[in-house]
Order: sequence, then C-alpha cells, then structure tokens
Amino acid sequence: MTTLAGRIRKARLRAGISQQQLAERLKVTRGAVANWEGANGVVPATERLQRIAQETGVSFEWLATGRGACKYEPLLDDIPGVIGMELVSDHLELRLLHALRAVPRRQQGRIIKTVEAHAGIYLADNLE
Repeated sequence: MTTLAGRIRKARLRAGISQQQLAERLKVTRGAVANWEGANGVVPATERLQRIAQETGVSFEWLATGRGACKYEPLLDDIPGVIGMELVSDHLELRLLHALRAVPRRQQGRIIKTVEAHAGIYLADNLE
C-alpha cells in the first residue's frame, strides 16, 4: 500500500484487531482511527504513529514511509531487559504481552496463573 492511511489499515488488520480495539489501546476514539484510515487520511502525530506501530507489530519506518520491511524485527540491543533470551515469536504473543502490561500490576499474577493453567503448567511460586 502506498498511502499512510492504507498502511495504518493494513497494520491493524494484520494484527487482527478492530478499529475500536486499536482506539482503546491508543486511548483515542474509534472515529480517530477511522479518520487515519480514511481516503482523505488525517495524519496522526509522530508519537501516535510510533504507538500504532508498536500495537500492531509493524516497523515504524514501514508505517511512516512505506519503505523497509513491514514486520518489526527488533535487534537484541533494541529490547530493554531481555530475560533469558526469550523473545516474542508472533503477533498473538505480542498481543498477550501488551494486554498483560495494560493490567494493573496487582492483577497480573492471577492472569499469569490462569494462562499457565490453560497450558497445563503448574508452578509453585507465588506471583501475587
């Protein structure tokens, strides 16, 4: 896609999220997202473009300019606090990580235990 509006839409669709979900993550209205994706494409601020790229898992350069690879592939130097060299392997893991980070810290332990239970992982440590 050659237009910024088209790239924003493509990024959102690739991430599997609705306009409303992206709006909630960015703390804007659904109408703002629709305007960014519209034919007359309102151009979001640079900081907002960076957040759109983060939330949708695309590279900022591709989103802003159409150049480079669409998919964001971070270098280890770009990742603060890499623990045990574990990296997010796909957009679903990234969505889970973003969602977990959006939850108040005091609730994160319960969410982790729920996901672990669904995966059949039972650890004795106390996360709460």
